[in-house]
Amino acid sequence: MGYEPQLTQEEIRRLHRQLSADFSAQPWEQVMARCRALAKKYFACMPLLLELGTLYVNHSNLAPTPQATRESLEEAQALFRRVKAESGDLSLARQALHMEALCALTLGRPKEAKALLEPLDLPLSYPEPMLAKAYQALQQPEKARQILQAGVYRTLCELFNTLPTYLSLCIQDPAAFRETWRRIQALVDAFQVKTLHPTLLLSVYLGAARGFLALGEEDTALDLLEAYTDLATGDIYPLRLHGDAFFDQLDRWMEDTLTLGRDLPRDEALVRKSMTQALTAHPAFAPLADHFRFQALVGRLRANEEVAP
Repeated sequence: MGYEPQLTQEEIRRLHRQLSADFSAQPWEQVMARCRALAKKYFACMPLLLELGTLYVNHSNLAPTPQATRESLEEAQALFRRVKAESGDLSLARQALHMEALCALTLGRPKEAKALLEPLDLPLSYPEPMLAKAYQALQQPEKARQILQAGVYRTLCELFNTLPTYLSLCIQDPAAFRETWRRIQALVDAFQVKTLHPTLLLSVYLGAARGFLALGEEDTALDLLEAYTDLATGDIYPLRLHGDAFFDQLDRWMEDTLTLGRDLPRDEALVRKSMTQALTAHPAFAPLADHFRFQALVGRLRANEEVAP
């Protein structure tokens, strides 16, 4: 009675916000039980299944045992496979495929991830310029601008998700590492990433710090970790996706287009904790554990965890 097989985008957003907050405040098993019940109830709602699987992945580190972590990732994979096979929506299917591959990598199955992702489907063209021209022809210039801004923003995010991994592969060639880092810094400045999308930049600072530490440049690594801490404890809250003076059409596009709108996939309290763990739990930074500068940075990050959202 009253059952609807599909939830609206706004209903999915509300559920995601609530479950993300619950993972931060309640026992993991309890929240997972609610997620599983929702997956069973709305087994035909593919956008919801995709978000539930993503919640499993983003919160698997909170599981009480390694076995529970593994099982939650396996469950997420099953949801992604269902979305991929039955959604009928190319965009959802592609997202599900990428998340399925991420699960495989996290579970220590690189061959499976490779099989899922190859051959690499590099697009021969991007749809935004053509779609923008169509809107222009229809006398809708503002919609054309919005579409093009979304395309530039998407490409920028893809770059900042790709470059840190490439940077890590350049450590054996110090000249290539430094040139890659120089170009990343140029992009950061050109697109004002520090204020546009600070969470993207946080991972970049961490990757560069690990690289410079591997090259024996401890002071440079600490400078980057200080920049990371300044950003993490700075005026970036509440954490939401947004545009700026250049991307002035982006906020509306996100709210209208993205399943989660401008929300991030994890609760802010968990994000703050993960910012500290990125320093304290990563083995690359273990040699810095007793350094007074490093300890001061960790202290600032732990204090930042206590700030109420």
